Amino acid sequence: MTVTRKKLIEVALPLEAINKAAAREKSIRHGHPSTLHLWWARRPLAAARAVIFAQMVDDPSTYVDTLLGDPATRRAAERELKKRRELWEKRKAEFEAAAEGTGPAVPEPGPEPTLEDCAADLERQRLFRIIEDLVLWENTTNEMVLEKARAEIWQSWRRACADNADHPRAKELFDRNKLPAFHDPFAGGGALPLEAQRLGLEAYASDLNPVAVLINKAMIEIPPKFAGLPPVNPDRDPHKRWKGAQGLAEDVRYYGRWMRDEAERRIGHLYPKVEITVEMAAERPDLKPLVGRKLTVIAWIWARTVKSPNPAFRNVDVPLVTTFMLSTKAGKEAYIEPVLENGNYRFTVKMGKPNDVEAAKKGTKLSRGASFRCLMSGTPLEGEYIRAEGKAGRMGTRLMAIVAEEERGRVYLPPTREMEMVARQANPEWLPEGQLVEDARAFTPYLYGLANWSDLYTPRQLVALTVFSDLVRKVREIVLGHAQRTGLTDDERGLDAGGCGAKAYADSLAVYLGLTASKAARFTTTLSTWRPDETKLSRAFTRNDIPMTWDFAETNPFSGTGGDFVGLAEGTASVLFGLPQGSPGGMSQASDARSTHHASILRILCTDPPYYDNVPYADLSDYFYVWLRRALKPVLPNLFATLAVPKSDELVAATYRHGSKEKAEVFFLDGMTEAMRRLNEQAHPAFPVTIFYAFKQSESDGSKGVASTGWETFLDAVIGAGFTVSGTWPVRTEGKTRMRSMGSNALASSIVLVCRPRGANAPIATRREFLNALKAELPSALAHLQRSNIAPVDLAQASIGPGMAVYTRYTRVVDAEGKPLTVRDALALINQMLDQVLAEQEGDFDAESRWAVAWFEQVGFGEGEFGTADVLARAKVTAVSGLAEAGIVVSKGGKVRLLRPSELPADWDPAADPRLTVWEMVHHLIRVLESEGESAAAGFAAKLGVKAEIARELAYRLYTICERKKRAAEALSYNGLVQSWPEISRLARESAAGSSEPAQAEMFGGA
Repeated sequence: MTVTRKKLIEVALPLEAINKAAAREKSIRHGHPSTLHLWWARRPLAAARAVIFAQMVDDPSTYVDTLLGDPATRRAAERELKKRRELWEKRKAEFEAAAEGTGPAVPEPGPEPTLEDCAADLERQRLFRIIEDLVLWENTTNEMVLEKARAEIWQSWRRACADNADHPRAKELFDRNKLPAFHDPFAGGGALPLEAQRLGLEAYASDLNPVAVLINKAMIEIPPKFAGLPPVNPDRDPHKRWKGAQGLAEDVRYYGRWMRDEAERRIGHLYPKVEITVEMAAERPDLKPLVGRKLTVIAWIWARTVKSPNPAFRNVDVPLVTTFMLSTKAGKEAYIEPVLENGNYRFTVKMGKPNDVEAAKKGTKLSRGASFRCLMSGTPLEGEYIRAEGKAGRMGTRLMAIVAEEERGRVYLPPTREMEMVARQANPEWLPEGQLVEDARAFTPYLYGLANWSDLYTPRQLVALTVFSDLVRKVREIVLGHAQRTGLTDDERGLDAGGCGAKAYADSLAVYLGLTASKAARFTTTLSTWRPDETKLSRAFTRNDIPMTWDFAETNPFSGTGGDFVGLAEGTASVLFGLPQGSPGGMSQASDARSTHHASILRILCTDPPYYDNVPYADLSDYFYVWLRRALKPVLPNLFATLAVPKSDELVAATYRHGSKEKAEVFFLDGMTEAMRRLNEQAHPAFPVTIFYAFKQSESDGSKGVASTGWETFLDAVIGAGFTVSGTWPVRTEGKTRMRSMGSNALASSIVLVCRPRGANAPIATRREFLNALKAELPSALAHLQRSNIAPVDLAQASIGPGMAVYTRYTRVVDAEGKPLTVRDALALINQMLDQVLAEQEGDFDAESRWAVAWFEQVGFGEGEFGTADVLARAKVTAVSGLAEAGIVVSKGGKVRLLRPSELPADWDPAADPRLTVWEMVHHLIRVLESEGESAAAGFAAKLGVKAEIARELAYRLYTICERKKRAAEALSYNGLVQSWPEISRLARESAAGSSEPAQAEMFGGA
């Protein structure tokens, strides 16, 4: 039997630091692995790194005896214990005084602190500091920081090896000189395998999707093969020392430039410069200095057209335009103006603000969706008419404007006949095969007759992408010749056969340049639109769908701006520069997570499976697959053997694929259960399995409360596979508070599930036994989460961890009739218990605050009837007049309402308040925090002393009410107060330490 220790992730995490780094990472582009190639729902590197580290490192509670054996650590723990015990005794005395009615209400102090707890907490804080450094983007390649993390991983691993020296498979499973390998069977964008590799683990990635497999090859498999090798291009610096993948990166730059130059030589005539003529300047004085100059075009702005439905203009192709604005930047406004003449129209471009700004912003669009007006007659063009025209092949395009560039910036020009003719003379020799799936939820172009992948491009774009794809094959031949001349090994195997010589190097360069050519398809497409607010092109896939675009921007791939091939290759190279140096090997392969692979080699498992029906990965991937296959099939023939991305076995609940929502759900549950069972079988026994899962706030409101089908179905699969859940950690990437999710059905966060195999002898429990266990364990777990300052916004989700730990320790839970308690029922009971525990904390509040909580739950800060308020006040053993005297309500004209924080008096002094309430404390703290910042709030908290802690408890309670009632603005304040609490406490300690009131200093001394 394996001896296991609890890992840090099963006890505590510095969640706020992880979330802050993950949110910040979203704004980082240069050098970020996400820029290698698009993948949907990619996990932040910060979160991946932190989770894998905490998954492998022992929690200090498992080696506290060793800690106390060190004299210095013991002395530190004793000092900490002294501070905590003094504080605990003071709190105990305050609590007893409150119980006797001789003092204000304060929270119960909890169990008496021990030396072991103090030692473990101090060590835990040291590990937290390592994680806090580890998650920073600046430290992604900081070897000093990474070495500290690796050292902790090795120390925990050697403890595991010593614990299991007598294990029957010790030689195989517990080699103290070699860490276990890492595996992610749903590798996707590769963040998890990459960060495992960065932490010193050999990384294995597998996925059904060839695009995902290719991305992972580029990140974890290829770079270690050629680590430290110099570039092979003839212009390389022979004296420079190349580290890690820097040589590869330099070659990507070099051969990317060659591809761009060769493509321009072949098709540059299709992307001519625009000459500023005297005729243009006649209407535009700003163009006079440019007359005679030829400017590089950045983009051509087009509109789709259909025949006018008005009989008077039935031969006119009218434009479908979502905006006529070209630039909305202050002082640099520019717009397209349609000019009606001779029964037709033309477009001109003007500078400055249009007379009717709102009309220009709306273009010819009438409302949301496919609803426009005829430019000639004003006749409405409804969606049904536009769809019929599109499917009949009568949808066309019309050039509306040209965006060029000169030294001073953008130059906006009217369309010319010559420019339109050049674009239309392009004649593609090859068209990407395949059709868009007929799923209107994520693929709308097919509704308008754009049914094939080739329909998403103009003829000129098809020519450009085909040339770039074909040049990948050409550059592979050139690189092979250069590599052979530099003396690379004579290994004749290619990348597909595991080679590491000149042929494999040429294949590898082709992979990176093939990915770069595929990235170009995000710009070189009619899915790319013009952004007047930023005066640049948007890329395709700003969301996880392929929407219909009405007006679009056609980029110039030789312009040096968005979509330029040299810039895209530079982005690819910058990713390689930031990959781990001297990292262990890696492997990426196409494989179904439900199959038995590597069954005899147990590995550390962390994965990010598909999210029920949220992202149609395989269908979206076809957009890139068609181009990657053309470029790279000779390099990786097995990976690109099929005409399209495999779909039938993809684990998503796609209704359009399975015929009904019910069948799709059954497919997902059965398939995911089998995949989770494989994880259970393949997991190394010394480590928990961690699973990222995107959490949708809600999908329905029923009799049992808010439900999330995808989340519940996934939990069902995890439990059905024989796992017990020991933790659920919410990892946010939406900034500090993610309040947006309260009013929408958005993906709110990623939940990291921490799982262990359930014991073979796990018992069956009754519903009553389950409830009793919840009542016994959830309050202390909740108190622990609150003490660790987890944000209120995350409290409900994090509390599912200890709740599900109770539920999943049993083989099953049955009701009085012997029927199994479903996951949905269990989650409902856990949430009810959470509400109950939080409500019981109200026992620590004064009567006025208990009234205020109940009133706030009913009407928030709105007005309510005096009679209702009076009845509630009597029930809480207070009176409305007393509430007004306490300064928390206004009672006038038969109405009662709570005072908002901004209405509270700025000169309020808690020490001089004869009727001090917890409600006042919370809202004065919020008032000061929001108006003056954390320093001022800290000074205020120092005045409150021991009473400040109970104010934080009330903030938690009020947040849960706001979340349930969808009061986002108020929730933001309560969440912000708790999230700022560590800094407020720190500053309050410093303030109190300098005062003459030692009791206040003790208040902020340790908890």
